[in-house]
Formats: sequence, structure tokens, C-alpha cells
Amino acid sequence: MGLLVAQLLAGLANAAALFLVASGLSLIFGVTRIVNFAHGSLYMLGAYCGYTALQYLTGPLGFWVAALAAAAAVGLFGLLVESVILRRLYRAPELFQLVATFGVVLVVQDLTLMLWGPEDLLGPRAPGLDGAVMLLGQPVPEYDLALIAVAPLVLIGLWLLMTRTRAGILIRAATQDREMVGALGINQSLLFSGVFFLGAALAGLGGALQLPKGGADLTLDLGVLAPVFVVVVIGGMGSIGGAFLAAVLISVVNVFGVLYLPESTLVLMYVVMAVVLLIRPHGLFGRAELQAGPPATGIPDRPLAPLGPRGRTAALALFGLLVALPLMGSDFALVLATDIVVLALFAASLHFMLSLGGLISFGHAALFGGGAYAAALAVTYAQTPMELALLLAPLAGAWLAFAIGWFCLRLKGVYFAMLTLAFAQLLWSLAFQWTEVTGGDDGLIGIWPAAWASDGTVYYYLTLALGGGGVLVLRHLAHSPFGYALRAARDSERRARVSGIRVERVRLAAMVVAGTMAGLAGGLFVFSKGSIFPSALEIARSFDALIMVFLGGVNALGGPAVGAAALTLLQDWLSRLESWRLLLGLTVIAIVLVAPTGLAGLAGRLVRRREAP
Repeated sequence: MGLLVAQLLAGLANAAALFLVASGLSLIFGVTRIVNFAHGSLYMLGAYCGYTALQYLTGPLGFWVAALAAAAAVGLFGLLVESVILRRLYRAPELFQLVATFGVVLVVQDLTLMLWGPEDLLGPRAPGLDGAVMLLGQPVPEYDLALIAVAPLVLIGLWLLMTRTRAGILIRAATQDREMVGALGINQSLLFSGVFFLGAALAGLGGALQLPKGGADLTLDLGVLAPVFVVVVIGGMGSIGGAFLAAVLISVVNVFGVLYLPESTLVLMYVVMAVVLLIRPHGLFGRAELQAGPPATGIPDRPLAPLGPRGRTAALALFGLLVALPLMGSDFALVLATDIVVLALFAASLHFMLSLGGLISFGHAALFGGGAYAAALAVTYAQTPMELALLLAPLAGAWLAFAIGWFCLRLKGVYFAMLTLAFAQLLWSLAFQWTEVTGGDDGLIGIWPAAWASDGTVYYYLTLALGGGGVLVLRHLAHSPFGYALRAARDSERRARVSGIRVERVRLAAMVVAGTMAGLAGGLFVFSKGSIFPSALEIARSFDALIMVFLGGVNALGGPAVGAAALTLLQDWLSRLESWRLLLGLTVIAIVLVAPTGLAGLAGRLVRRREAP
């Protein structure tokens, strides 16, 4: 009994820090409708700022003053991000906001590295709370008990703010109907800035308060991001009380999972999220009005128009250049071009779902990595020839897309995106922990092409034929009756139904098509590298696809290829520099603000401007 109580209290202590971060994210989304992927970076900054403040503040209250000072500093940084970047994107499509905040993540990572160095910083113990209390024969850290007390105090403070102050009433009104708040003459910019400051400060406070439990390191941002989003989605986007209950639920489940099901610790919270969303699509306390339909994904600028004469000429010239590349380029250029073709097909598969169907997936890596692992497992355990393995890869991607879509398509907006992320993380944890089959973190190696394709030039031409063919198939489908039906369901689901379009079937078919092409890209990837690792299924891989789609242009069918080339070449060039994340993040943010139609969209506008009389 004592062990169970101690484990329960440990879970509640973890829930306290998680709730502080999640409440800030939920508050920001409820008012601004921005899914802030930089929220984990604010948490990390809170830890580092708290560590620095503790170097100057001592005494019994020094720790708590340092935590509050860190919260204020992070709040001001969040205010800077909101005023300089996000304020220009409140009415922009959802994808733009996601990419911009991901750019902020890259910038903060390098700034933190510059200011505090690469070494992990050990957090000091809180004065007066560095011992343990015996409960039922089990030691319980005093600091855990203090954290358990902090979370309800913050919850009560937020409740009083929301219900007893004019600012809180305005925040709640904006959560319900922010357009009406603006119509009543309320300064929305000031309101949004205040909410962002408060949400960022709560994240900073959570980071500072976890110092005695884990210190500060450069992995805190992405490490806390997934649990925080799980908590916010389970509780219901915009619900502070829901975030509190979900934080307790997830933390307790994880703690007892470590005790009784240690092999499942990486998947438990995603299983809980999937179950909750399947039963309550809006989360425990979410509201339907905060679950938008398929979001607008781009700027109406001749969306997905067929290529004109100049475009066809440019495409043929590019294809001729790619065919002639082995005759002109080095071996490294050939490897780089192979990677670009594979990633272009991967990005094009996501573009097909996102641009035509309005379906933003945070877990598209599941389809890419699933195809890669299907080919690698077939070669490793069944000595399958490469030709058959390359057939199995798209079939595996299609099957996974069908299974994931069957569950996820009943949801919309950010809930759909988060449930796809849950399934991707389930597959990642399976690949990471099932070491007997997948090799775990060591991966599967020795997955090389057949003898006839072992030469780099031959495999490049094979990749170009299959990858280019896949992109052309997607382009053809975009202008087919199926593609137009998918666009109709994206633009007006109600009108599409009245017109006789079976929206669910059309969207599920689109996911299967996208999964087929993503799986093929995964199969080509594994033979080009000779190995596969769980990193092919990580969140970062899914975000690579989103960034490639955005860089190229959401409304340009050639955008994925342009985005894949741009991202690959940028990473290759910038990775040679010391602060490559900072430069890449600033580049991404600049494109969001200056060229929201992407590089292909920008080029198209310039061409049309020259052709105009």
C-alpha cells in the first residue's frame, strides 16, 4: 500500500509541472487559436533562466523568487515572439502558424546553446525542501509535496482571474467568439498580447520549478512538447480545468506504467489520448466551436492551376537536367539528388492530403517510416529481393493510411492532426522498443539494392523513375474528378454532401493514395541508405514534410519538389555552419512573413507579372 501511495504522489508531482505548461498552451489556443509549437522552447527557457537567477538569489525564498523571475522573463520573450511574428499571422492559414512557431523552436535552440553552452546544468535543491517524508513506510520527497500544492494554487488563481476580473471575462468572451469581442471595440491586439504573456510565463514557471527534479538541458523543449500537447488535447483545447485533469491522468498513468508495464511507457499516453478522442472527439471538456473543420491551408492565388506553356517548358528542362546529372555531377551530388527525389515524393504525398483535402497531419512519418520498415523487415527476415520489397513498401503505407484514416477522419482540425501524431508515436515506440524484431535504436542495417542497381547511378535513375512517376500520378489525380471531389469536400463539406459526394470515403481514399506514395518514398529511402532507424518515424520527420510543403508552396503542385530541394540544400549548406539551426529558423520565419505562397508560388507570381500586358 505504501508503494502505491508513493507512486501516486510521484505522479501528482509530475502532473504539477506538466499542468503549468499545458495550461499556458491551452490558454493561448483558446483565445488566439494558434497551436504554438514553440511552447516547449518557453519551458526550456524557464529552466535556464531559473538556473541563472539562482546564481544571484539565495536564502529561503531565493528559489521561489528565482522561479517567478524566470516566469516573468519568459513571459516577456513570449510577448516579443507574439508581437514580432505571430501578430501578423492571426488570420493566416493554420499551417503558416505551425511552421512559424517551429522556426522559433530552431532559433531558441541555438540561442540557448550560445548563451548557456552545451553542458547539462544540474538544478539546485529548493531550500528547506531537500529532504523526504516517510508515508506508510515509503520516502516521499518534500519537494514533490510542494509541487503538488503549487498546481491547485495556480488553478485557483487562473479560475479567479477568469471569473472575478474584467480581463478574465474578456478572455473567456474571446474564447467563445473573438470576432464579437472585436466588434464591441475591445483592443484585440492588447488582449492577445496579454494572453500570450500569461501563457508563456506559465510555461517558464513550469520549467523553473522542475529544476530540482531534472535540471536544464537542450532536450527539454522537444521532450516536453509531446506530453503537453497530449494533455491539452485530452483535456480539450482551451479548457484550463481539462488540462489539470488530463495532466493528473497522464502523469499517474505513466508512473504506474513504469512500475507495472515498463515496456509500454512510451505509448501509454498516446493510447489514452486515442481512446479519449475516439469517445469524445473534442476532448474531455472541449467545445465543438473550438474544433474547426479542415483548415484553410493556403492563400487563394490561382490554387493548383495546371502548368502553362512556360511551366511545362521549365519542367521538361528540369527533368532533362536531372537525367543528365550523373554525367555532370559528383558522387556526392548524386546522393544529394537521390535524397531530394525521395523527399519530394514524401512531401508530395502530404501535399495531396493537405492542399486538396485540407487534412493537416502531424504524423505523416508513420506512412513513410512504415513503408521503410516493411521493406527492411522483408529483406532482413525473408531475404525478399529488392523488387518485391519496393512493392511491399507502398502496400504497407496504403494499409497504414487506411487504418489510421478509419479512426482519425471522424475528427477535424487540430484534433485530427493530434490523433495522427498519436498513431505515429505508437509506431515509433513499437520500432524503438521491439528490439528483437526491429533492432530498436540500433535499427536494421545491410538493406542494400539488388546487384543490378547497386551502382549509385543506376539506383539514382530507379529512384528518379519511381519517385518522379509517383509525383506525376499525384498531379494527375489532382486534376481528375476524384481530385475535384476532394477539393469540394475541403471547401464546403455541406455542399459536397448535397451534391452526392461521399465525403468520408473520398477523404479516406485520399489518405490511402497519400499513404501509398509515402510508403514508396520510405522504400526508396531505406535502399538508398542501406539501413533504417526509428528516427524515420519521429515527430521531426513529419515536420520536415510540413516544412517542405510550405517552403515550396501549398497552392503549387510543384511546391513539394521545390520545397524538398530547398530544405535539403539549406540543411546541407547550413549544417556546415556553427549556428545552422538559428539560420534555418530565421529563414523559415522570413519566408512565412515575406513569401507566404512559398518559393514556387513566388516564382509563379513573378512569371505571371512578366506575362501581364
